[in-house]
Amino acid sequence: MKDKTNYLYLDSHERKLLIHSLVELKNQLIQQGRYTDCIDELIFKVINAPSKRMKIEYV
Repeated sequence: MKDKTNYLYLDSHERKLLIHSLVELKNQLIQQGRYTDCIDELIFKVINAPSKRMKIEYV
C-alpha cells in the first residue's frame, strides 16, 4: 500500500523557526548521547525543499 504524502506550506519566517527548532532538538539529543540521524534527514529535507509561489486571497 502506498503511503499518503503530506505537504507543508511555510512562509520564510515559519521555515526559519522550523530549522532553528530542529537544530535545538539535535543539540539536545547530542547532549543526551542519542542518535541524531532522523533529525539530520529532516533538516536536510527542509533546507533543500523547493519553494513554491502561492497567491493568497483574504476573504
